[in-house]
Amino acid sequence: MRRRATRRALAGPAAALTALLAAAVLQTGPAGAAAPVPPSSQTLVVEGTGNGHGVGMSQDGALGYARHGFTYQQILAHYYSGTALGQAPAKAVVKVLIGAKVKRVPLERYVRGVIGAEVSSSWPAAALEAQAVASRTYALTDHAGGSRFDVYSDTRSQVYRGAAAETAATNAAVAATARQIVTYDGKPAITYFFASSGGMTESVQDGFPGAEPEPWLVGVADAYEGPDARWKAEVPFAAAAKRLRGLYRGQFHGVEVIRRGVSPRVLTARVLGTAAATVVSGATLAGRLGLDSTWEYFYVRTGATLRPEPDHSGRARLFGPLSGSSPNQPPPPSSSGGVGPGTGSSSAAPAGSGGGTAAGG
Repeated sequence: MRRRATRRALAGPAAALTALLAAAVLQTGPAGAAAPVPPSSQTLVVEGTGNGHGVGMSQDGALGYARHGFTYQQILAHYYSGTALGQAPAKAVVKVLIGAKVKRVPLERYVRGVIGAEVSSSWPAAALEAQAVASRTYALTDHAGGSRFDVYSDTRSQVYRGAAAETAATNAAVAATARQIVTYDGKPAITYFFASSGGMTESVQDGFPGAEPEPWLVGVADAYEGPDARWKAEVPFAAAAKRLRGLYRGQFHGVEVIRRGVSPRVLTARVLGTAAATVVSGATLAGRLGLDSTWEYFYVRTGATLRPEPDHSGRARLFGPLSGSSPNQPPPPSSSGGVGPGTGSSSAAPAGSGGGTAAGG
């Protein structure tokens, strides 16, 4: 079964940007707008793709590459541009926060306790091996707890379940890649990963608001992800208004996109109210609405009419509305992989992005 990622990633380091935008960018609604249609008759429809923050390696994409004959070295080189493979210190230890206690775990044993918790042990060897190297590297570069600990044992970093996660297949992947880590310019390179890209990954500075650009974390096309990664959510205006409370004034009136990233995930959007609107980050918007990814397009349904919401990003919509009008919420997240900076890692990533995983997708 293909695992889905749990996404904190839609919340973390974006918080600072969101607070700034929410406080400073309160704007009045469109001048001369016609009287709004009663909210009770309207539905906010969101069409999206992917699952997770979108930065680094897509787990589903890695599965697709492995099924098409790519090696783990080729998979890693695709998602982490310009990188090479290096060696971890021979006696490296990972400090894992489990509950309220910090446990010191030898690196290779730690990785054995992660792989089966992050992806299915039934996946091809190359996908498991790519995950092993990414998880090993992430453990050495996250620094989620500063000097106290390195990683959380849950989706705030990457899921660690100890011996309970070990299988013959995942242990073989760890052994086949023993001590191998991803490096850039000779140094360990933080290896974010997530569940599903939907067709393209995102550059780190766009995926994690406030993050500095990194040459190995740039958006790349994902050849083996496509329509099966798409999802649709339908939220009645009353429910959307409640979830987005505080981000508009008057009655909730819809959402319009301002900027998109490379992939093109939403970077900033305006939550519209009949009295005033607020600019927020794409991560905040998706988090409030409970969406699995910030690669999304907004529509308003009034009766049988489906109207695209304004999009000022200048980017063409890459797919149209899914057929059917019944609600189809994205599947609940379950996997993670590499969290981003807001939890102490070296790059600014949203909480829930997961060591390589996390939401925002």
